[in-house]
Amino acid sequence: MNWKLIVLGGLAYFVATFAVSMITGQIIHTGILDSAYDMTAAFWRPELNQDPPDMVPLMPMWIMNGLIASFVAAVLYNWVRPAFGGAGWMKGLSFGIVLALFTATYHLGLSGVFNLPMNIWFWWTVDVVVIFAIGGAVLGLVAEKVAPQAA
Repeated sequence: MNWKLIVLGGLAYFVATFAVSMITGQIIHTGILDSAYDMTAAFWRPELNQDPPDMVPLMPMWIMNGLIASFVAAVLYNWVRPAFGGAGWMKGLSFGIVLALFTATYHLGLSGVFNLPMNIWFWWTVDVVVIFAIGGAVLGLVAEKVAPQAA
């Protein structure tokens, strides 16, 4: 277990995915899906149903969950990194795409359980592909710097 990769790579992954989600959030969640969210208001936390949404009370949970998920992603990357070829950022990008594909299949399963419009599932999956691909590339880049693989 490479703790430098897990801690520093996990933190880098968190910062990258959080920053990208602030951008995609404005485009996808506040823009494209705004009317779909209004039609399905009963599914969302009360803070998100306010106008404007009050995200401040949710930030501690989002940050804690994001950090935990980022460290888990870094542990997974540490295990599977040898399976990917290319420079560190390319290995990380490939890893991010794999994570996104697993998430997309999970979205397909959940779409048969939760009665949400298909455009929500579609755009959530697009969001995940963008966020995980960029986060993975950053994770791979940092991992290559702080914990290079033995040749």
